[in-house]
Amino acid sequence: MERAFDLLEHLADAGGEMALSELTEVSGLPMPTIYRLMRTLVNKGYVRQEPSKRYALGPRLVRLGEGAGRLLGTWARPVLARLVDEAGETANMAVLEGDEAVYVAQVPSKHSMRMFTEVGRRVQPHCTGVGKALLSQLPDERVREILARTGMEAHTPNTVTDADALLTELERIREQGYALDDEEQEIGVRCVAVPLRGAPALTALSVSGPSGRMTRDAVSNVVPIMRDAAERFTRELGPSA
Repeated sequence: MERAFDLLEHLADAGGEMALSELTEVSGLPMPTIYRLMRTLVNKGYVRQEPSKRYALGPRLVRLGEGAGRLLGTWARPVLARLVDEAGETANMAVLEGDEAVYVAQVPSKHSMRMFTEVGRRVQPHCTGVGKALLSQLPDERVREILARTGMEAHTPNTVTDADALLTELERIREQGYALDDEEQEIGVRCVAVPLRGAPALTALSVSGPSGRMTRDAVSNVVPIMRDAAERFTRELGPSA
């Protein structure tokens, strides 16, 4: 079972599709062993074999992913609630699904003026804090491919619309450990986000609020709190035994 799951993860890491020889190289397993395991996964629908003979992630994984995605939001709520208590602003969790950032959980702040994002909402990644935190976990080549498909619409005068400029920002995000949406999606709203490094899927946490409250000083204060929350949740998602 461990070998089969490892092969599925190798496929996911490679973008969802690999040749038998490539699986042999990255897994270190004998080719007959991989072939036997892949045939079982194909027969169960968790892998499909393309006409090119390459192996791809199969459709039965969609149902598992959807169920796990719904549970992820449930598991995240206690972490987000603690984050709201400590940061004072609305906390969100988002994952990268296809080319978009999808919000899977939110706990609103207790302020009368607060940010609200509907769970399930999809946003472009180039202009949002969570989106940039998610993109920062990908190699530049993958980021360029996503941007080429989605475009870089200017939602406000602050939106970054140049791919090279965004890639430079993503490198800075990787170094500093957090991303900032500085009124790039909506004027008057500032959002800070951190990636959940080591999580099973590309995931990010964010805290957002009115720019008047989410000042530069407030961002500096909330980043360590968010990093701690991200590390704590990543540990909770890890293997229990």
